[in-house]
Amino acid sequence: MSYVFVAPEVATAAASELAGIGAAIDTANAAAALPTTGMIAAAGDEVSTAIAAMFGQYAQAYQAISAQASTFHTQFVQAINAGAVSYAAAEAANTSPLQAIQDMALTAINAPAQSVFGRPLIGNGADATMPGGNGGAGGILWGNGGAGAAGAAGQAGGNGGAAGFIGNGGTGGAGGAGAIGGVGGAGGMLFGNGGAGGNGGDAIVVGGTGGNGGAGGNAGLFGAGGAGGHGGQGAPGSDGVNPGPITPPNGNANAGTEGSTSPDPGVAGGEGGSGDSTTAIGVVGGDGGAGGDGSPGGTTGTGFLSGGTGGAGGNAGDGGTGAQGGTGGNGGNGGAGASGGFATPGGTGGDGGNGGTGGDGAPGGDGGDGGTGGKGGSADKTGFAGAGAAGGTGGNGGDGGLGAAGGNGGNGGNGGNGGSGGTSTASPGDGGAGGNGGHGGTGANGQAGGSGGQGGAGGSGGLLAGDGGAGGAGGSGARGGAAAFGADGGAAGDGGNAGGISIGKIPPRGDGGAGGIGGVGGDGGTGGAGGVGGQGGAGGSAGLLAGNGGAGGIGGLGGNGGLGGEGAQGGHGGNGGAAANSSRLQGVIGDGGTGGNGGDGGDGGAGGAGGAGGSGSLLGAAGSAGSNAAGGAGGTGGLRGDGGAAGPTGRAGTGSAGGEGIDGLDGNPGNPGGV
Repeated sequence: MSYVFVAPEVATAAASELAGIGAAIDTANAAAALPTTGMIAAAGDEVSTAIAAMFGQYAQAYQAISAQASTFHTQFVQAINAGAVSYAAAEAANTSPLQAIQDMALTAINAPAQSVFGRPLIGNGADATMPGGNGGAGGILWGNGGAGAAGAAGQAGGNGGAAGFIGNGGTGGAGGAGAIGGVGGAGGMLFGNGGAGGNGGDAIVVGGTGGNGGAGGNAGLFGAGGAGGHGGQGAPGSDGVNPGPITPPNGNANAGTEGSTSPDPGVAGGEGGSGDSTTAIGVVGGDGGAGGDGSPGGTTGTGFLSGGTGGAGGNAGDGGTGAQGGTGGNGGNGGAGASGGFATPGGTGGDGGNGGTGGDGAPGGDGGDGGTGGKGGSADKTGFAGAGAAGGTGGNGGDGGLGAAGGNGGNGGNGGNGGSGGTSTASPGDGGAGGNGGHGGTGANGQAGGSGGQGGAGGSGGLLAGDGGAGGAGGSGARGGAAAFGADGGAAGDGGNAGGISIGKIPPRGDGGAGGIGGVGGDGGTGGAGGVGGQGGAGGSAGLLAGNGGAGGIGGLGGNGGLGGEGAQGGHGGNGGAAANSSRLQGVIGDGGTGGNGGDGGDGGAGGAGGAGGSGSLLGAAGSAGSNAAGGAGGTGGLRGDGGAAGPTGRAGTGSAGGEGIDGLDGNPGNPGGV
């Protein structure tokens, strides 16, 4: 006998469609009624009139029959609607008793198994609700596993619940920020598919790595393996940041001792003490002490003896180590040369001490200024004055700490003034040369971008038959951070003014000292490297007898490299010293410092490798290999049936080069000499 299937919702839908058809037919009949029932004769003869009357009668008969059919159609639609309402009412009346009976039967069956094994015999596992919770297991005989819940930030996703004897495994939950996805639940031991693995979470920490995708669940004897989850994306690296202005230091070192007086050439000044190291985190190191002044030269020469040479100024101490390095101390001043004897030059002024080097720190401290050269000694009568000593060279700025910019270079010391001439045909001293500016520190480097997470492996097909699950795609690598610009080079010191005094109508004739060379600007930092794309997940193996291996996951895209930092401006050249009079040479102006080089752009991240294809079954052909070396290998086939296809290789990003630095400005010429 035949069976009739009736559902209230199906009957209601059919009645609605029939009503629409009837309305369309009625509209067509109404449009054709006027031109067909009142047809006009083609000519005035009897034949034409008879033909027109015959067609009009046919049209009138058709309209009468159509009206009866429309009435029947309407009654038929009403009958179907009434039947649907009756069936719906009958089902509603019978639902409550039947559902109650079904619930009672399941409760009686599941209660013993629930109390002994902690899971029912028949029924689906509960979906997890707490973050990162695992899905419940399905019924022992029949039931699907529950889905795992997504993890909170940094928490792994929950695993999917396993099925029972028959049923599908639950889906793994997505991983929280930067965390791995949950593993898919296993399919039923006899029949059922494995659950899909959860996706890895995207990284939110700067430069962090994306979470790996969860592996797909394995099937039982018959069924397909679950697909692996996709890997999360890495987070971009941080940009390099140069620190702000250096704050005042927390203490100064002691100054060096001065040289002693002696009839011999002057003794050099003592060295300045080093700055104190910081005693607490984040405190600035102390400044280096100033070098001691050199002692004056020996006593005035008699007869044809020259005066003693002034002692050299002491070198300044280095700045202390701290969160920000201390400033190097200033070099000591050179000692003055002694007066010369008859027709002999006075003693040469001592050299100024070198400025101390700035202390190491997050940004390096500024180098100290070089000391001023000593004044040349006066000649006795027609003696010749000694030449002024050159100023000390300014200290270089301290190197920047890791990830921070170097400090600005210290300014060069000013050259010493030339000695005064004697009372006769004196030769006044020349001005000392200005010190060179310190070099600027290198800009901070950008941080590398985070790597993409690895795709999850596909689950294995059923032990006897079933397709392997596809591997998850690898996550994309993030871009590298941009580098910071370099620090400016220090300004050079000015050349010293010429010495000497006018004797009668004879003007002094000393030359001005040359200005120093400006410091080299710091190089821009290097941009951070792009993150590496995540590797695609491996495809799952097929069943032993039948089934195809899963396709390998696609490798993630490599991140773009960060921008290189701009080079800094070179320091200003020093001003030339003034000559003793307009007929003499004024000092040569110093050259501006060279601008720093732009930093290199970061390297693009490498694309992730494609996942390996899964192995085919015994009844399949050999699997195809990957298209290139970086791609995943194809699966090993059997006699018939295809192995999994290899995943393509991800593409590498590209870095951008930084801009070139600006050359420093030339110094201004020295002032003209006086009369």
